[in-house]
Amino acid sequence: MGGGGGDRVPLLDLREVDETQVSIVGGKAAHLGALTRIDGIRVPAGFCVTTAAFRQVMEQVPAVDDRLEQLSRLSLDDPETIRTLSAEIRRSIEETPIPGDLAGAITGALARFGEQAAYAVRSSATAEDTPTASFAGQQDTYLNVVGPEAILRHVSRCWASLFTERAVSYRLRNGIDHQTVQMAVVVQQMVLPDAAGILFTADPVTGNRTVATVDASFGLGEALVSGLVNPDIFTVRDGEVVAGSVAVKQRAVAAVPGGGTREVVIDAKRQDQPALTHAQVVRLVRLGRRIEEHFGRPQDIEWCLVDDDFQIVQSRPITTLFPIPTADDQENHVYLSVGHQQMMTDAMRPLGLSMWQLTAIAAMREAGGRLFVDAARLLASPTSRAGFLEMVAKSDPLTKDALETLLDRPDFVPTTLPSGDGGGPARLTTGGASIETDPAIVSELIERSEASIAALRHDIATVTGTALFDFLLEAFQEHKRVLADPLNMQAIMAGMEATWWLNDRLHEWLGEKNAADTLTLSAPGNITSEMGLALLDVADVIRPHPEVVAFLHGVADDDFLDELPKVAGGAEARAAIEAYLDRYGMRCVGEIDITRPRWSEHPSTLVPVLLDNVKLFERGAARRRFEQGRQQAQQKAQEVLTRLRALPDGEQKADETARMIDRVRTFIGYREYPKYGIISRYFVYKQALLAEAERLVRAGVLTETEDVFYLTFQEFHEVVRSRQVDDDLIRRRREEFRSYQALTPPRVLTSDGEVITGAYRRDDVPAGALAGVPVSAGTVEGRARVILDMAQADLEAGDILVTAHTDPSWTPLFVGIAGLVTEVGGLMTHGAVIAREYGLPAVVSVLDATRLIQDGQRIRVHGSDGYVEILP
Repeated sequence: MGGGGGDRVPLLDLREVDETQVSIVGGKAAHLGALTRIDGIRVPAGFCVTTAAFRQVMEQVPAVDDRLEQLSRLSLDDPETIRTLSAEIRRSIEETPIPGDLAGAITGALARFGEQAAYAVRSSATAEDTPTASFAGQQDTYLNVVGPEAILRHVSRCWASLFTERAVSYRLRNGIDHQTVQMAVVVQQMVLPDAAGILFTADPVTGNRTVATVDASFGLGEALVSGLVNPDIFTVRDGEVVAGSVAVKQRAVAAVPGGGTREVVIDAKRQDQPALTHAQVVRLVRLGRRIEEHFGRPQDIEWCLVDDDFQIVQSRPITTLFPIPTADDQENHVYLSVGHQQMMTDAMRPLGLSMWQLTAIAAMREAGGRLFVDAARLLASPTSRAGFLEMVAKSDPLTKDALETLLDRPDFVPTTLPSGDGGGPARLTTGGASIETDPAIVSELIERSEASIAALRHDIATVTGTALFDFLLEAFQEHKRVLADPLNMQAIMAGMEATWWLNDRLHEWLGEKNAADTLTLSAPGNITSEMGLALLDVADVIRPHPEVVAFLHGVADDDFLDELPKVAGGAEARAAIEAYLDRYGMRCVGEIDITRPRWSEHPSTLVPVLLDNVKLFERGAARRRFEQGRQQAQQKAQEVLTRLRALPDGEQKADETARMIDRVRTFIGYREYPKYGIISRYFVYKQALLAEAERLVRAGVLTETEDVFYLTFQEFHEVVRSRQVDDDLIRRRREEFRSYQALTPPRVLTSDGEVITGAYRRDDVPAGALAGVPVSAGTVEGRARVILDMAQADLEAGDILVTAHTDPSWTPLFVGIAGLVTEVGGLMTHGAVIAREYGLPAVVSVLDATRLIQDGQRIRVHGSDGYVEILP
């Protein structure tokens, strides 16, 4: 029928098609064609009207290019225009006659299959059923279409359905150009099944790849897809039905003689009978595993049962599953999210992932644009498990609960390992007790780090080409040496352990909850909290100059610093901003990903926060705020020590506590410095790598500088060496990254692909309140501002920031808020440390906080007890 299957052929038999021909036949037809080639898989016969036919018709549609151009400029915020314009395009396509030669080819194909037979006419878009976007339900399918005239009419309807409102919105949301997507149409012999349904070759809820689920009902699968009936549901593991529920199925969808479908009532005696036997379910799953193996990923499969014979009418990838890190063995693995520890759960680009892997101390694996560490060995070793779980609990109780859920299952994590293992726990519990409480230690560590970064800047300045990558590999070793310096680790742990000690002992001795929250207010030497206060000082420079303030309100791009001196007071304002960027400009949201734009590269990010500071504060606020916190901490220390001395053994308890207060105030500020050092190094690396990318652009090797973000460090090195780049690889990586952005990374993921979600098992949270981790004491009530992008912040005094996660770059916002709620975090993560420094009541690790709390709602944050109330 096709004569070679080229991109100008209007029709192809499904048996001529495979998954490499998506651009010609669309995703659905490509999968159906591939299914016909799998041994033992039956697919209803049919043909595909290719994208060449679609293009031929679209050339005849009046003013279609102008309308598509107009459509591409719309945003999701304008649903009414999307609705109107997409309806106009659909109507124009349906009213455009199919050219005679094409209509003749379609009717000729029907004659070979049976002109008056019943057919399913199904849309097959080129952006459909891909590994990164399923487009499930976005375009139209028509069942039981009879006769050439009706077939032609429904082919036009399928073409038009490329522009349904939901399909247009889906493409806008996923960044897919309307003009690049084309539509093919599958015309397939109609199957009139006894039963039909859906098979998922992985559990679509938990992600477990060892479990398959089958949904089944009587008649056509349309009854199930449309929600007309509750299906029978079967769960299969290791070739056995391990769970099953049979629904009462009162109705079905059946084909009507002459065309179309209708609802029918199922005979009362059959309504509670299973649509499939267990043997049929197991046989179906076996077919599904064969299909999954062919496509190399879990599948969502539509099936029909006719006379005890299964026919497959569709198979698409399950795009909602979180990918599993690859392992080179068959062992069980327990992957913990690095992003939940680093307060950055967004997807990262390949260069960012590989750079973090190359500079981190722990081994990490990548999946879904995120990094994971494998905790299986630590959990398996009795000598390390308890300490590891205790450490995890302090960082994120939900992760600990998820791990305990897994450990409660027999056999997933073995309880013993060969002697000599258990490596890890010593690194995880570097004791702080062996270090003296001496501020000079912190000064020495900072001086060492600054000297190392200055040497890096100096030495990298003249290195280019392949030599740059060799140089960087050596620099990464110095990077790791600084991080792993025993004195550095001891200083970090000293502040954290002193915090835990004070909270535990003062709760035991005095009934004080989270006493360290007040005792650490305005602790010296915290580079992150200083960063927030320093922006208040910049606001002090700007505030007296109304023309500068007006100018900043109109800033739309990152060139504003060049224009600023043209207004009165602008030169002074620019000098203050540039001095701030010299000190902190290497930071940004998601800063562990080297590909993210830094404040120095994207200074307009800071403008909304600066303007909030100008509006909300008076001159000298930074100094007053720091001094107020210092005095509160001092008063709290005196109060605590006085109360302790009144207790039995009071002098001893007071002396121990005084030493710990001194210790926490000496070291807790340093907790933030190593990250600052890492990100300072990252900025040096990035500037050198971007300069190399710019040389490749000038040489015509790369199209644009940021193409290198979609290469790993090692691949970038090879491009510099070979002066050749795989443009298709970069394009695929861009698409993958876009799809990964839509995924929610799990805290805990097993090598079976199962996402294990922890839970709070507490009875001290009022009904309706949202549980979390208390990280900064106090109670505050105010307006919730749900902010996912720091650049979109618009705060008023007394607002409570609600966001997914905060890294140090969010600190400038902290000076203007009254409280903090995040979905991710723990007692010692950056947001918690800074919230305590600033005296902000804060609750972190609140599941789905940004979804459950609406922007503008009044909420009450219980920072001492760890929950959030949504108020009437």
